Amino acid sequence: MRPAILISFALSIFGSSVAHCLVGGAPVRDDEIGRAVITIVGSRGNFCSGALIAPTLVLSAAHCVTPGASYKIVLYDSQRQPQLLAVKRVADHPGFNAEGIKAHRASADLALLQLAEPLPSKTTLPLGVPTEPFAAGQNYLVAGIGVAARGDGKSGGTVRAAQLTSTSHPGKLQIRLVDPATDNTRDGLGACTGDSGGPVLQQQGGRIVVIGVVSWSTGAKNVAGCGGLTGVTPLTLYRDWILQTARAWGTPL
Repeated sequence: MRPAILISFALSIFGSSVAHCLVGGAPVRDDEIGRAVITIVGSRGNFCSGALIAPTLVLSAAHCVTPGASYKIVLYDSQRQPQLLAVKRVADHPGFNAEGIKAHRASADLALLQLAEPLPSKTTLPLGVPTEPFAAGQNYLVAGIGVAARGDGKSGGTVRAAQLTSTSHPGKLQIRLVDPATDNTRDGLGACTGDSGGPVLQQQGGRIVVIGVVSWSTGAKNVAGCGGLTGVTPLTLYRDWILQTARAWGTPL
């Protein structure tokens, strides 16, 4: 897809005045977290979130970067018009299983995108792993640029974040998050279309660190949709791959 067509696509999904993401009314984040969340668009019509973990390195989800497609990073000028920046190369984790993620099973759903140049006005977030031992009821912050209303692409594009809590049996392979106010019994806060690849954050030692990425979502009571469960791929087993790939690309963390 040529740049002009990609720009047209970005305008069509986000509109000229974007204001929302994460279903359930999550607040806008224009702080350090908001400035570190990245919008990724693909030549096959998908859009995803990512986190800037180095000046030229974005962490996202493997299911966001399918083989055979090209990708761009979207930035906005002072008039909120999208500007597209080049992605130099992409790598997904060799252990990623697309069918597993579609079925909400655990998989190495992680990808790295190397940028051609640093992004202006953006900040980076430190990389970490979830605090152990894992337990239900732990708090995590989820951020992304996804839609605020399912099926409405123009309701996405601005970074929002929501605090969710772990449920069921969280662990090193997968963490499932829920809005504590609704507990998956009715629609609440949660990831939706476009939030895939967005950072999942945890407060550790007085700072916020990236401990995972958004992989999937459901509607309330586990039906298809958003606002029920948010599935997370934690970095516990995969942080070394991120560090090794970054080092091989000449961008050590």
